Amino acid sequence: MEPSIAEENVPEVGTAYVVCSMSDIPSQRARGFELMKVEDGVEKPFNLIVVRWGRQVFGYVNLCPHDGVKLDWERNQFLDPNGIRLMCGKHGALFELGTGVCIDGPCKGRSLTSVALSVIDNDICVTGVTLAEEEEDEDEEITSCSDEGGGV
Repeated sequence: MEPSIAEENVPEVGTAYVVCSMSDIPSQRARGFELMKVEDGVEKPFNLIVVRWGRQVFGYVNLCPHDGVKLDWERNQFLDPNGIRLMCGKHGALFELGTGVCIDGPCKGRSLTSVALSVIDNDICVTGVTLAEEEEDEDEEITSCSDEGGGV
């Protein structure tokens, strides 16, 4: 599923871009997304980690604060062997799921960069950034977020 802009501005979160459905990420798992964001009119890579824990979702930029490498050592492998912390596949640094704070490893005390997420109509949406969107085919339906259906 490609990210889509919400057709309405959601008052609590501003413009929201659908990243995926809640059902696309099982509870107590994490998934990576390689997106593009727009900053100062320029498109730049935006690598996102989404962690789902029940109805809660947490978002982080997929970069270890130690030296800027991606956390996943294999595609979508972000969690430690116990499944309770994010782990850098290169250095073994461990990060709390809910805060992104490194609790063990070469970047202890530093944090992952958080990304604002909201759950809107059972979709996980990123807010606070402008995502670049691919041009849509005329037949393709636009996915939108609204402020109905609750959230995190």
